[in-house]
Formats: sequence, structure tokens, C-alpha cells
Amino acid sequence: MGLNSIGVVGAGAMGTGIAHVAAMSGYQVVLRDIDQKYLDNSIKRMTSLMERSISKGKITEEDKANTLARIKTTTDLGDFKDCDLIVEAVIENLDLKKQVFAELNAVCKEETIFATNTSSMSVTAIAAASGREDRFCGIHFFNPVQVMKLVEVISGLNTSEDTIKAAYELAQKMGKTPVHVKKDVPGFIVNRLLVPYLNEAAAVYAEGIASAEDIDTAVKLGLNYPMGPMQMLDMGGVDLTVTIMDYFKEEFGNEKYAPELLLRQMVRANKLGQKTGEGFYKYDA
Repeated sequence: MGLNSIGVVGAGAMGTGIAHVAAMSGYQVVLRDIDQKYLDNSIKRMTSLMERSISKGKITEEDKANTLARIKTTTDLGDFKDCDLIVEAVIENLDLKKQVFAELNAVCKEETIFATNTSSMSVTAIAAASGREDRFCGIHFFNPVQVMKLVEVISGLNTSEDTIKAAYELAQKMGKTPVHVKKDVPGFIVNRLLVPYLNEAAAVYAEGIASAEDIDTAVKLGLNYPMGPMQMLDMGGVDLTVTIMDYFKEEFGNEKYAPELLLRQMVRANKLGQKTGEGFYKYDA
């Protein structure tokens, strides 16, 4: 099917990025959140980013105006009724994601494809609440969406080939490189590898083997990674890593995925990283 109109549920960092790049790629976009203030902030972030791009000569004022003109913001799920494909980008809460898709199924046209941007959770489980398991897949973008090229396209147990083709069409038109995760497993490819690595880095720090700064330096210079694990934990949020590790532990039934105790203690102390001003490093308010 040809895709013309894209819906995005959630105007946080990921939803903002997905809506922004989709609109820049020529799609008509409907962006929804529960409160208009979140939508206004989302448009402000897009505008600011495009203005920086204009100052660098990467895009024009006309590009910015056209992009913003393609985006409709709303607090009403009913405004998704004519969308060809909808990407859900709400917080990593399985029950909430299921609720969103059950509500969408009641208002969207039959042929609309549903996709979740979950970074770790079961696509099959979310699809089961959608009423259209064959037209449901995972489309996992990476943060920041405007920069990161990879998109994981995940098949649920009942996802059709046509649905995967449509997800590939979207990713490629948005200038991304899709990879097909054929089996729906926790974490897919990247987070299955990444999150246990972050957890182990926290263990190295907790054991007093090295400082956060030296762990980051060792990884950046020794492995040629652009960012160290302690920086990455702070950027993504310590709480998110704990949530994902807990989910891995439950799904795989393996204690090796238990979150490092230090990470739990940091969550209890609200030292979540950049979003709270302190994690493994301190940040300006």
C-alpha cells in the first residue's frame, strides 16, 4: 500500500523526532499527546532544530515552513481515522501501549497499519490488543531520530509480509536504513546487546574498578565507541535501563539480566541522569 499520512502517538523525544523526520520526508503527519502543552513543546523543539539547520545552510526557510505545515497536532485519537500508518511512541509501559492500540483500533480504518516504537517489549504481546495482528509490527527508531540512521523493523508472530514491506517503505523514505528482526525477542538486536553492556559497566563502577570518567575514556578510546557507557546511562535515563533489565530477566527467566544494585539505588535517589540533573555525572539545571 502507498503511505501518505502518518500518525504518531506521543510527543516526547522519540515521537517528536519521528513526526519531524516524517514531515520533512513529505508525509502528512498527525501528532497526538494527552495535553496541548506537550505538543506545543514538541513543535518548539522541531522549530529550534530546523533554525539551527538553516543557520548552517542545510535547509531553507521554505523547507521549515513546509515541514511544519504538514504536521497537525491534536489531543484527540479520533484524528487518526484517516492515517495510513500509525507509530506509537509512548513510555515503556506494556499495559499503556496495549490500551493505546485498543483505542486506535476502534477509530482507524481497517487497512491502517499499526506500529510500536518500543525499544525492548514484545511486539506480539502489544499486537494482541490491537485487533489487527497481521497489520502490526515494531518500527524501532533510535534517539535522536533526526540523526540516527538505523531502524529495527520487528515481526510479531502474526505480522504479514505486506506490513513489513510498508514499514521498510516508511523507513527508507525517511532516509533510514532498516534491518529486519525476524523473531520477536526482548531487546531485538541493539538493546539485546546494549543494555546488558550498560548494566555491566555499572557493575565495574560499583566494584570500584575505575571512575565513571575513566570507564568512559577506556571504552571510547579502546573500543572506538563515540560515547562511553556511563554517559549513555545518563543520557537514556538510569530508570529506563533498570526497567529494561527487569523485563529481560522476567522474559528470559535468567538472573544474568538482573539490574545492578547500584542502578536501583540511583533510581530510588532520583539520580536518573540528565533529566534529573545528576546520574553518574552532574548537569546544569
